[in-house]
Amino acid sequence: MSLFAAQALGLDEVWWLVSPGNPLKPRAGMAPLAARLRSAQKQARRAPIVPTAIEQALGTRYTVDTLARLVRRYPKRRFVWLMGSDNLAELHRWKDWRRIARTMPIAVIARPGYDAAAMASPAMAWLRRYVVSAASIRKRGQWSAPALVLLRFDPDHRSATAIRRAHAGWAEDILGAGSGDRPRNALVRDRLTFRSIRPEEDA
Repeated sequence: MSLFAAQALGLDEVWWLVSPGNPLKPRAGMAPLAARLRSAQKQARRAPIVPTAIEQALGTRYTVDTLARLVRRYPKRRFVWLMGSDNLAELHRWKDWRRIARTMPIAVIARPGYDAAAMASPAMAWLRRYVVSAASIRKRGQWSAPALVLLRFDPDHRSATAIRRAHAGWAEDILGAGSGDRPRNALVRDRLTFRSIRPEEDA
């Protein structure tokens, strides 16, 4: 999904924001941040994808605050916010969602089963007037926000939650807990912020 979006939009790279916690989702059962970051790094190996736990470093919990801080921290970079259509369906519940749209262009990637709800959502009713083509985003000197790009391809139909449930114990495995190949207190290095995260950290 990320590589498709990068190619369609002409992006140099994609940053995966490994969140300390989603305010709209329960924290119970969530794997440690270090495990989720290491898992993302493993999946992104040799791809133009940078997994990062920068939200922990910034101390932000809400997307609107994270994006505002990213724009200030990296003034020479041009950002596009990537999300699935399942998120668009719920975007009106997010804190200051219109300010998110005004901060940077948004690219929505279609997900089976969510398109109808996304297209009928309150957020889409407001964003519809700002729909642009992927080609307009590739013209880097011309883009502005609000702007919404709708992308469609054949993704993996499984959700991240379903994949994790099918592999119980994945967090312990990826951190090497008790396996002998990596000590329990091994640090996970964030390659964007250069911070180290301990396996027991979850926020």
